[in-house]
Amino acid sequence: MIDAIRSNLGPMMFGGLILFLLIGYPAAFSLAAVGLFFSFIAIEMGVITPNYMGNLTFQLFGIISNDLLLSIPFFTFMGAILERCGLAEDLLDSIGQLFGSVRGGLSYAVIFVGAILGAITGTVAASVIAMGVISLPVMMRYGYNMRHATGVIAASGTITQLIPPSLVLVVLADVMGRSVGDMYAGAIGPSIVQVALFCIWVVILSIIRPEAVPALPPEARTLKGWALVKKCIRGIVPSAALIFLVLGTIFMGLATPTEAGAMGAVGAIGLAAMYRTLTWKLTYQAMSSTMRITAMVTMILIGSRVFSLVFQGVGGGLWIEHMLTGLPGGQVGFLTFTMVFIFFIAFFLDFFEIAFIIIPMLAPAAEKLDINLIWFALLICANIQTSFMHPPFGFALFYLRGIAPPTVKSRDIYLGSIPWIVLQLILVALMIAFPQMVTYWLEKPATLDPMALEKQLGTMPSFGTIELQGLTPPKP
Repeated sequence: MIDAIRSNLGPMMFGGLILFLLIGYPAAFSLAAVGLFFSFIAIEMGVITPNYMGNLTFQLFGIISNDLLLSIPFFTFMGAILERCGLAEDLLDSIGQLFGSVRGGLSYAVIFVGAILGAITGTVAASVIAMGVISLPVMMRYGYNMRHATGVIAASGTITQLIPPSLVLVVLADVMGRSVGDMYAGAIGPSIVQVALFCIWVVILSIIRPEAVPALPPEARTLKGWALVKKCIRGIVPSAALIFLVLGTIFMGLATPTEAGAMGAVGAIGLAAMYRTLTWKLTYQAMSSTMRITAMVTMILIGSRVFSLVFQGVGGGLWIEHMLTGLPGGQVGFLTFTMVFIFFIAFFLDFFEIAFIIIPMLAPAAEKLDINLIWFALLICANIQTSFMHPPFGFALFYLRGIAPPTVKSRDIYLGSIPWIVLQLILVALMIAFPQMVTYWLEKPATLDPMALEKQLGTMPSFGTIELQGLTPPKP
């Protein structure tokens, strides 16, 4: 009996954690409690030594000293400022006027503004709340179908999760041990395809159910000609400048993600000042929101390190790796299982819990199966988009419910999310079928062709005998 327990501490730890989370205990405390409880059992059974737990000090110090994680409060603060500064109103108004004459024009405006806000805020909450407050009353006023209106607002807010400089991508880069710059570059293709899929659905809906997405009446299209151009420039140019300040400096190698996040936060304050909405109240609210989110992420990360250390010590990592690499179908079987598993577990866990608990267990198996970890991480990111959308715990739906008028029924919000969840799953399928969607944007490593080099050397004047042995260094 004792031997059976000793050899199955890993599965027991995993089962205990799932039990605590299903009961409803906070993830950070559940992780730490399960980890410490099983560490005592493992020490008593001789599976690990007391000295092994001394590694916990280095693990926790690694969290506190990780410069990359500093980008989280910077991007969160930037998003909180931009949520309230008035930029979203200008963007929605101008782009809504631009597409107002076509059916579904307001839906296109919401999708494009969601993508723009995603590229400058990095947080789902900021995008959903900003667009919900501004666009939902307008869509209701002009007769848009309620389920479609709530669905497009929530879905366009979740684009933020995939579009750089998403906090999700920062966390995934840290968990996977990969470059944030590569993660951002790989996300370009899926982001473009996601926006295209959303627009295609609006086109289809405008054909099969034109009454659900009417065009704006002529009297509502107040901006025309040069006035419309100036309105668009007023909203788009500051956004483009901030996007370059954050993403351009990262892609050009001029700044790290943390430095770019700091510049983005300063840029957001500058935009708020330009729009004359920068007040002490706004700044305090942004700082308070940033403090809560950063503290939550840090506590979950600390708890996950406690759990992970003990889990690896009792052989849980090897148990997961053997189980996943032994699935039938090789890479295809592994990807099918993990994508289905993450989709369903996202009904109960939010992104940070999945990122810090589940993904560290999957990454070693993916690497052993020779799967590109950047592509794998972005697959997971596209999949976890649905965690913000599907009932009963979709946070985008909660945000929208919180700011929607009482006349909007929760049933409409939940049912309205279904077509957009399907579109997000189609994106996952396309990324699996066409991995070039991600890998095309990644930096190609420099390669050296020995034969070509030998041919070039052969055309040079001879100063002696040169022998090429496959360009390998001589053995000592």
